[in-house]
Amino acid sequence: MQTAQGDSSTPEPTQTPTDGPVDHSAWSQQKTARDVEPTDKRIERDTAGVWHVYTFEEARAVLRSGDTKQAGFGAQFFEMFTTSKNQGILYMEGQPHHEQRRKTARFFTPKAVSANYRPLMERLSDKLVAGLRRKKRADLSQISFALALQVAAQVVGLTNSRLPGMDKRLEGFFKGAGIMQPGSKPLATIRFMWRQRRVISFFFLDVKPAINARRRKPQEDVISHLISQDYTDQEILNECLTYAAAGMVTTREFISVAAWHFLEHPELCERYLAAPEEDRYEMLHETLRLEPVIGHLMRRATADVAIQSSGAPVTIPQGDFINVHIYAANAEESVVGDHPLELCPGRAINGDNIPSMLMSFGDGHHRCPGAYLAIQETDILLQRLLTIPGLRIETKPTIGLMEIGQSYELRNFILAAD
Repeated sequence: MQTAQGDSSTPEPTQTPTDGPVDHSAWSQQKTARDVEPTDKRIERDTAGVWHVYTFEEARAVLRSGDTKQAGFGAQFFEMFTTSKNQGILYMEGQPHHEQRRKTARFFTPKAVSANYRPLMERLSDKLVAGLRRKKRADLSQISFALALQVAAQVVGLTNSRLPGMDKRLEGFFKGAGIMQPGSKPLATIRFMWRQRRVISFFFLDVKPAINARRRKPQEDVISHLISQDYTDQEILNECLTYAAAGMVTTREFISVAAWHFLEHPELCERYLAAPEEDRYEMLHETLRLEPVIGHLMRRATADVAIQSSGAPVTIPQGDFINVHIYAANAEESVVGDHPLELCPGRAINGDNIPSMLMSFGDGHHRCPGAYLAIQETDILLQRLLTIPGLRIETKPTIGLMEIGQSYELRNFILAAD
């Protein structure tokens, strides 16, 4: 690896790639990281020309730069194969992106979330928790997905499906999803076509009926907004998949990992249940800092990007690929203090205007707009779930990786109750 200062003799950072997450149990409380991130590197360029950013200030500078663009979540494939006029909020840059974010912000403000979606979240959470109480056993990964799916569907406007089963259609589409493009090998092509089949089913059974209903009668949701902006059906489908990934998939995983931590630490669970809402949210923020669902954010430099690193200038050349390591940035001791890989609600954050979850919702113009929605949704379910008498972990979840989002997947998380 070559450092930003050009020292080609610097050894490779100590990392341990594995088929599953690293066992941190001897020295941390982190459960989901797949690699041991280096603690002695800030920014460096590897032999393939990819820049790796490990520390908070450098990560924030890259993500806030106007000279970078989205390079993750299949961006290269999207650029190659999509001719849409409206590129989609995930891939837009510059003024068009800022304008679209401004127009859709009304769906995600704390006031809008509490007024429009909180009653739904409470009703769904009551129903899901009642089912666990009754059956005495359930898979939390399915409970969390049921909640996240229905809340996100309400925000987006996916409420007019021709047939039940949108959850299975979306779960099948995102399960282990990599970059969706045909490969040279027959198996890669078969997988690509199979995923396209799921997209087609989702469009005709879920998206198209919602579009038709909102063309007749617009509502206060994302699909109605997109129709008013003259988006085509294909463009609306792309946005629905984006919001599905952001609102359903990531929230599902965070609910599970937060419950996992609280159930393994009864004193933390008691503190959470007794705390006022603001303090509960801070506890969830700290959990998300430790366990960011999206582990890497990818950018490409559209011009030379000049940043400061340890007081020295570093220039990332135009066209270079940048990998922002979120686990590492979230655990920088100069920012979060001692014991960065432990869950310490209320820890002091050193720096100006740094949120307590640090980079877990991203930063800059592509920062996740649904942050407040995700935290409130998680809190509403956990308040009810964690009060079930005798609730315990029967089977710890398996941890996988969703390649396209570089996010963890918690599955088969079996809870039991008295």
